[in-house]
Amino acid sequence: MSAFDVRVLGSGIVSRCVALVLAQQGLRIALQAKPAAAGLGAPSQEDVRAYALNPASVGLLQRLKVWDALPLDARTTVLDMDIHGDALGGHIAFSAWDHATEALAWIVDAAALESVLDTAASFAASVTVQPEPAAAALTVVAEGKASAQRAALGAQMQRHPYGHWALAARLVSEQPHCGTARQWFRSPDILALLPFDRPEPQQSWGLVWSQPEAQAKEMLAWPVEQFEAALMQASQGAVGALRLASERAVWPLAIAQAEPVAGPGWALVGDAAHVVHPLAGQGLNLGLADVLALDDVMAQREAWRELGDPALLARYARKRRLGTLAMAGGTDALWHLFASEAPGLRELRNHGMSLVDHVAPLKRWLMSRAMSV
Repeated sequence: MSAFDVRVLGSGIVSRCVALVLAQQGLRIALQAKPAAAGLGAPSQEDVRAYALNPASVGLLQRLKVWDALPLDARTTVLDMDIHGDALGGHIAFSAWDHATEALAWIVDAAALESVLDTAASFAASVTVQPEPAAAALTVVAEGKASAQRAALGAQMQRHPYGHWALAARLVSEQPHCGTARQWFRSPDILALLPFDRPEPQQSWGLVWSQPEAQAKEMLAWPVEQFEAALMQASQGAVGALRLASERAVWPLAIAQAEPVAGPGWALVGDAAHVVHPLAGQGLNLGLADVLALDDVMAQREAWRELGDPALLARYARKRRLGTLAMAGGTDALWHLFASEAPGLRELRNHGMSLVDHVAPLKRWLMSRAMSV
């Protein structure tokens, strides 16, 4: 008889969350992971990642008792979103006040979140963290988009590169962020400034800049002054001068979907199951929604049914299919809409953005989808 009920593969946020949440059901978990804080590459490379978490994701972290363990400056409340198109008049805004909610999202330091989850896993009585494989009735694969175990299980990952790379960094601005996330769709690039409180409270931002591959790689090597000048121009001076406060990092962007996402004795979660464009900031939220769905399916299973029962895991696949495909399709369509240079499309897409801004029910529906995934 195996010493474990569930084997979780992966060393990131999603893997630790799924291990901790299933452990709350009294299941014995083997978390096959490396220590947290691996960063973006070499150990010396600064981790500049920041995630936008929706209320559902924050609720999961609260349930796991890790949300309040985050340093206060590692989580920043988003009260408003200000989004601009690439033509005069293209604009849409969202407000927590208008949606009668505490916040639209929270921007969280990736390394800080990984650290508190690592600590929680190491103290959880039902979770055993070990680098070597373990036998269990159910294997949950949360190894990320480059998962080796996914292919070994027979799942195929259909990946379609955008030809764009994301450039990330931390910035400090002249003006306070006031809890406002800002985004510019500027064909062919998309610039996002995420309000943050590190390194300076109320004055910091997480940068995510989607650009054609060659441009992103070129900007990675630009002198600081040249890079800051480009930021000033791209952000239209909305927050005053922006100062680079970290290293810069880049990575390729793609849309990808695994098929199937579950089978006899196994399930894929997070980036091992799907990858989306970061323009909506929903990548980690999708992964944590997988965690919540798998937890719910396991909690509702019949007493006689084994954890690895194919029928049980098919319930998980069905539960996640529609929401995942809708988010992937929506972000992909939006990217292609603003990347296109077709005649007349520029005015049409910006007019459409402004039209949505004036249709309150549609805005509420869009925001409700993003807040729940």
